Amino acid sequence: MHYHIQYIQIIGYKNEMQKLNQLYPEFIMYIRLLFLCSLFASFSTYSQWYETKGQAFIINNGTELARTKAIENALKRALLVGGASVSSVQQVVNGLLTQDEINIRASASINSLEIVDETYTDKFVTVTIRADIFPQEQQCFSADYRKSLLITRSNLLHQEQANIGSIYALDTVLMKKLSYKLNNEGLYLDTRLALKNKTRFSRFNQSLHIEKIKQLAIALADATDTQYILFSEIQDISLDQGVNNSWQFWQEDVFDRHFNLALYIYNGSNGELVFQQDYQNSAPWTFAKRKQVDVNSQTFWHSDYGNIIDQTLNQMITDIDENMMCQPTRGKIVQVNGNKITINLGSRHGVQVGDEFSLLHLNNFTSDSGNTYAGFNVSSFKVKVTDVSLQSAKATTTNNHLLGNIQVNDLAVRY
Repeated sequence: MHYHIQYIQIIGYKNEMQKLNQLYPEFIMYIRLLFLCSLFASFSTYSQWYETKGQAFIINNGTELARTKAIENALKRALLVGGASVSSVQQVVNGLLTQDEINIRASASINSLEIVDETYTDKFVTVTIRADIFPQEQQCFSADYRKSLLITRSNLLHQEQANIGSIYALDTVLMKKLSYKLNNEGLYLDTRLALKNKTRFSRFNQSLHIEKIKQLAIALADATDTQYILFSEIQDISLDQGVNNSWQFWQEDVFDRHFNLALYIYNGSNGELVFQQDYQNSAPWTFAKRKQVDVNSQTFWHSDYGNIIDQTLNQMITDIDENMMCQPTRGKIVQVNGNKITINLGSRHGVQVGDEFSLLHLNNFTSDSGNTYAGFNVSSFKVKVTDVSLQSAKATTTNNHLLGNIQVNDLAVRY
């Protein structure tokens, strides 16, 4: 039996436990882990261990805070893979609760949590955890497949801010790194890049031309054979006004530099916005103001500022995966022949022989005000995959009936 847990609240023993925690922290860690195990053991007889890594950037010698964030990141990844959605993990240190409670909003339960390994460098804390997770009874079918995502070139809203360091190429290098990380560390997306030219997204976005953004997303999806389109805007990479090393009078002044980025993902079949998130960070800019910095170099990415951008990218991956996991995987029908179809999803996206899809007629409509809305007519036909290649799959109707009015560019969907 599985339980669908909407909210878990674990309360510590405030008085006696706090005293014991000060005297015997390792003992209390063991007791609390046993408590977690016993609390959740009755929920299910079927569970699975997930081992994940979390990493955090050390800022101003804040090793403990970075360790906390690394454990939190690893736990969120483990829960996400196990079918959970974490709303908050307030503080977990040494595998136990250092605050009075930990709040997890999840569709899975944790039987036990172990810290396997910790490594420290001058810049990072990396923590490996192992979590025993009971998966939710029924995950969304779409989580089985990787969605195709087109990543477009980011738009630097204030070009003059790149003058210091001459980091004008950040708009392309940033998206290359995001694409690489999503393909290799993410779970649900297969990315493609369109970085040669900037799109008109920012122009439309700044002037609130929502309909033009929809049309742009649909056009790009059609041209690149992708399901979702990612746009982004680098909103601020300016230097702060205050010097952060004024006590080191013998050194050149060091200023914090901002890194603010807005992320948008649109559905390519109807142009609707499915995910939006803003990210704001800052870190010391340790290069001389007149020095030209190569944003492709390891020198840049190993610097304080490069590290904070890399940490922001890691957070993006977690957020994107969590929000895109259950978005529909919509395959476009590229060929129809009697009772057989070919769709543009293949083994690269996780499709297997025997998978079943429903068929949809895309039926977008325009209102009297000129706004476009998504619409679908659900066909009575279902098809089962009989053959899979890397980029496509062939399927036939489950009852061998002819497909009738199913046409090229209609959709095959598994919800």
